[in-house]
Amino acid sequence: MNEKPKSVWEKSLKLPWIFSVWLGLMMATMLIFAIIIWLNNDVFNKPSDFIGLLIFSAIVATILLCLWLFIRWLFCWRNFKRFLFGLACFATLIALFYAEEDWRGKHAWEKFKHEQEAKGERFDWQSIVPPPVPDEQNFAMSPVWIAEEKYTFLNQPKRAEAWYGDRIYSDEVSRIVSQLPVSESGLVGTNWWVNSHKHLPEIPDLPSSWTTAHFADLKPWQSYYRDLQKTNPAAAVPITPQPQTPAQDVLLALSKFDPVIEKLRTDSSLPDSRFPVSYNDGLPWEILLPHLAAEKRYAYVLQLRSLAELENGQSEKAFEDVKLMLRLADASRTEPFLISHLVRIAILNLALQSIWEGLAEHKWSDEQLAQFNQALAKLDFLADYEFSMRGQRTLNLAGVDYLRHSRNYVEVWNDYDATKNQTFSAEFYPRLFQMLPSGFFYQNELTVARLHQQWSLPIVDTENRMVSPGRVHQNQMAIDKAVQRISFYNFFAHLFVPAMEGPARKMVWAQTSTDLARVAIALERYRLAQGEFPESLDALAPQFIKEIPHDIINGQSLKYRRDANGQFVLYSVGWNETDDGGVVVLKKGSSPRDESRTDVDINQGDWVWRYPQK
Repeated sequence: MNEKPKSVWEKSLKLPWIFSVWLGLMMATMLIFAIIIWLNNDVFNKPSDFIGLLIFSAIVATILLCLWLFIRWLFCWRNFKRFLFGLACFATLIALFYAEEDWRGKHAWEKFKHEQEAKGERFDWQSIVPPPVPDEQNFAMSPVWIAEEKYTFLNQPKRAEAWYGDRIYSDEVSRIVSQLPVSESGLVGTNWWVNSHKHLPEIPDLPSSWTTAHFADLKPWQSYYRDLQKTNPAAAVPITPQPQTPAQDVLLALSKFDPVIEKLRTDSSLPDSRFPVSYNDGLPWEILLPHLAAEKRYAYVLQLRSLAELENGQSEKAFEDVKLMLRLADASRTEPFLISHLVRIAILNLALQSIWEGLAEHKWSDEQLAQFNQALAKLDFLADYEFSMRGQRTLNLAGVDYLRHSRNYVEVWNDYDATKNQTFSAEFYPRLFQMLPSGFFYQNELTVARLHQQWSLPIVDTENRMVSPGRVHQNQMAIDKAVQRISFYNFFAHLFVPAMEGPARKMVWAQTSTDLARVAIALERYRLAQGEFPESLDALAPQFIKEIPHDIINGQSLKYRRDANGQFVLYSVGWNETDDGGVVVLKKGSSPRDESRTDVDINQGDWVWRYPQK
């Protein structure tokens, strides 16, 4: 019976022997770490240090023992075959899981798309890209905008070339660049770099207080420009030796921008406007919109000019500047980005201040008022809300689709950490999502599209021109609840779907402000014809306004009453859906330049158009 002795890999192990091995491994671990601690000139200061080392050594010994037992078990050929078979089964299950998730996700997304496209919806990226406009009909091809783009990327001309090509090198564009930026801060050309904003005197608050029935005060601007010439002569602000009226000094200071503004005014007569935004370059959310800042700067200057012109008795010039402001508010209307329409609202608000002051002082003629009404009637922020929400939806879908193909998450995750103030690992999560099935991305596209389709889009009744603030709030809560618990199927919805309650409220406020302005214009035209304001709004249509707009909030007539001084109060019940009798609720800290300034809280009270009592 000369049996061959079994190797250590084949001997059966008894529990005491296993325990002895584990104990030996633990003692060896403790010894090694004790030596390391001693070599680092450290000592055990308290009993808890020794207990901690003991627990750590036990854990390490357990891991090493389990690893050794698994290797020993694997060295048996029969066990090794079992391991390979189990590994193959596991790999097959993973492959089946990926295949099933890919098919299920893509099938669900394609089914939803086909159902919605049959109802007229579009989800492809090209569906939101504005159609091309011939250069000779395109306001966005004005040399002024080309110069602005060149100036924005003065040290990166290739970026300006991507928009306007060789046009950025024309003599006319170069001449305009030397006169930029057109800004109410009073800087020109290279002075922008010489005098950074941190070295400038504090800029007065820009007047936009028609909602509180206050006229603009030009005296701070007069002081600003006269002081700017003394403290920052490189700004080259023209002033007279002795102060004039505030309006005259403001107009003189801004006169250095006359050549640029007049060129912009001439080109504003072109019928269309489509900036050459690079819609197909890189990540969808990295599309650059540098023209928006320029549009807003020009609107600031034009507002200040028009207010000074009104005060200086130059209503015709003020009229032309207000018309140009309204053209600026329309220049980016075809862009499918929410930010573009929010900038348009800001420009509209600036223009309304000038219109309001001219109405309060009875400085507009009937012909001017008719043209204002015609320009304001073209604005439809309720339709723009739906358009921008569809644009946001398509932008989000294109982003998820881009990530499905590229699996590049670093930029997205950095943006997410910055905006959401999260502490997720910038390394772990991007790597995790690189391993996800494509079906998960399709499921996220489905979630994003459904949230918009079910909650964002239906809040605006464009046919009846009504919006219920209560419904807006309920739908926002539904969206928040849907993305509150993050899963693989709603992760990008949680990341991308914007809060729609704020934009909806701003859009409704902008359209209501437009409607109030149009009715106020009709009231002034009635006064010019009859000598006083009417008893009711019914007297205005159709002679002075084709149709009197109703209150968007409740679908009823706008509230109107004459007061004892021959003035009137015109208002909407506002976002709280309550008739507060024309009461305006103020809030503090609404101005980024002056935290002490009061402004209207559009969440409370009524939205009112009224004039100061004389």
